[in-house]
Amino acid sequence: MEKVGFIGTGIMGKPMAANLISSGFRLNIFARHPEKVKDLEEKGARFFDTIKEMSQESRVIITMLPDSPDSREVIIGGAGIIDGAGEGTLVIDMSSIDPIASIEIGKKLAEKKISFMDAPVSGGEEGAVKGELAIMAGGSKADFKRAEPLFRAMGRSYILTGNTGAGNFTKLANQIMVAANIAAMGEAFVLAGKAGLSLETVYHAVKSGLAGSNVLDSKAPRVFAGDYKPGFTIGLHHKDIRNALNAADSLGVPLPLTAFMSEVLKSLMASGYSDLDHGAIIKFFEKISGDDI
Repeated sequence: MEKVGFIGTGIMGKPMAANLISSGFRLNIFARHPEKVKDLEEKGARFFDTIKEMSQESRVIITMLPDSPDSREVIIGGAGIIDGAGEGTLVIDMSSIDPIASIEIGKKLAEKKISFMDAPVSGGEEGAVKGELAIMAGGSKADFKRAEPLFRAMGRSYILTGNTGAGNFTKLANQIMVAANIAAMGEAFVLAGKAGLSLETVYHAVKSGLAGSNVLDSKAPRVFAGDYKPGFTIGLHHKDIRNALNAADSLGVPLPLTAFMSEVLKSLMASGYSDLDHGAIIKFFEKISGDDI
């Protein structure tokens, strides 16, 4: 079994790393704040002081980082993975970033004969903890086959969507649909609340029909409970929507609903909700209706 490096042990990355360890992978970790993930070391992970040293000891390296600049810095920046990884190493960036950045990173690594896949995920913290993420991969068929045992340890589904960059284009499509779904749910519940209806009753009435969705089942009960503990934050979702608009601009594709959602998310961030779960999108519709449901 190949030695696996891991960088990015945050809300999503830490449980993903834990699932790899429990599946028998020998994990090498670089963490800027190792004291926050000490339990991974107790489970058998080996920690390194630098990215370069960790990369030298790993044949497959997974990154799970916040945004495009972070992936560029960690993977192809000075003292990054590219400086330590040997020929034939496979780098899998599971961050949700601009697909144009993924393509750029892949080209830089190829010059050093290092393979690359972009493989962003959907499922939030709960999916990461349960090992039930949806993994959208971009890269070669050979690299996907090599990565499959790792994906199996972290995800419920893992699909090769195309060449490098395709994973993040797919993830951006996913994020557009999720944002629009949550917004529609929020607007609908504000209407139902204004009409004096029980939101729980409305939810149970519609969930088995065409309006039913994973988004509705995941977010509605938490909204009713006022639970906005982040599985995926408003701030991170705005980042994905921004990347979608940037990618669309490069392709000349109009995204009017996505542009509207960007403004909704920016409004919520300006109101101090950046770190709340993206189910808090409903707060935008509560605010403009003048009613807290």
